[in-house]
Amino acid sequence: MGRRTVFTPYRPKTILNKSKRADHWFWSRYSAYPYIGCQHGCAFCYCRERKYSPYDDPHDFAYQIKVKENAPELLERALRRAPVDVVFTGDYQPAERKFGLSRRMLEVCRDLIFPVFVLERSPLVVRDLDLLREIHKNAHAVVAFSIISTAEAPGAACVRAIENLAPAAEKRLAAMEEFAAAGITTGTCAMPLLPELCDDDATLTSLVRQTVEHGGQFVLAGGLTLADQQREYFMGVLTRDMPDLAARYEALYPAGSYGPSQEAWRRVANRVRELCASFGIRDRVPRPIVAGDKRALNKRLVEWLADQAYAMDLAGDTRGMWEYRKAAWAIEDLPQEIGLVRRTLGARGLASLPGVGERMATGIEAWLARGPARV
Repeated sequence: MGRRTVFTPYRPKTILNKSKRADHWFWSRYSAYPYIGCQHGCAFCYCRERKYSPYDDPHDFAYQIKVKENAPELLERALRRAPVDVVFTGDYQPAERKFGLSRRMLEVCRDLIFPVFVLERSPLVVRDLDLLREIHKNAHAVVAFSIISTAEAPGAACVRAIENLAPAAEKRLAAMEEFAAAGITTGTCAMPLLPELCDDDATLTSLVRQTVEHGGQFVLAGGLTLADQQREYFMGVLTRDMPDLAARYEALYPAGSYGPSQEAWRRVANRVRELCASFGIRDRVPRPIVAGDKRALNKRLVEWLADQAYAMDLAGDTRGMWEYRKAAWAIEDLPQEIGLVRRTLGARGLASLPGVGERMATGIEAWLARGPARV
């Protein structure tokens, strides 16, 4: 007999996590989640790490679900005092059918006109297509699906086994197609791509092709990280179910490490980039910007700088990566509109901005002269 799930409602004092600026992966500045723990129970989930998980026993993560019953009220209170920016939210594990908190939190974002980013392993998110369509109309919505393998991929059976109760990838792709048909930005977050299980060329090609066939606009790749009790749990699953693979993972992830070598990761990420280009989509998430945003030009410039930083990273150019990243942070923090700064100070003035410098100022000047797209 399987272990029974226990739901524990409680009332936290806060729910909104705030960052100084938007991240360069999902473009979210805020995050808010209604549940702790996840019934899907994917063996590789980073949320079992001690810094994210309140459970002493990582096995409890999938069976003891903490329910933030006042989450919508807390979110509304926090967002009313916050500058408008992207909220990373939504959690469509089976608990959502019972408690409905993700939907109510989306209602808050809709009413206060905040853009959202939703990342899901469940097609249950289609239930709230009506809300997400409204949010997308007035602000912006991105609904991405976490898919790391497809039914036709060589390692599909193994991946399916360690995803446990997560709905099948085919169902997630079908849900993606519904969002694409509704005009909502959607795509695949191939995270985490598991070494020797779903980082081979056949799997990566299938992921990108099927994303395109189901209306997706991007495939964002991410690697597996393993730390503390999460590492112990995942390695225990591999040792029990895939002992040959476990031995290889011990070599790839020696105790005390967090991820595989940068060279190994760049090989996979560059292949995803090549495949996305060949299929006519991006390997980056487009930045959501609310219509009429007075900082739209700055945000588009930050998006371009962040994309360049990622390209430098994939090329192994650490110095270049940090130059672009620091410039992106500087423009994100700039209180004035960048076009006004350029008209007032010129290229030399751009170079005087903290974190920019002459090389980046030249690139920004050229970008502005070209006329940025999608502003």
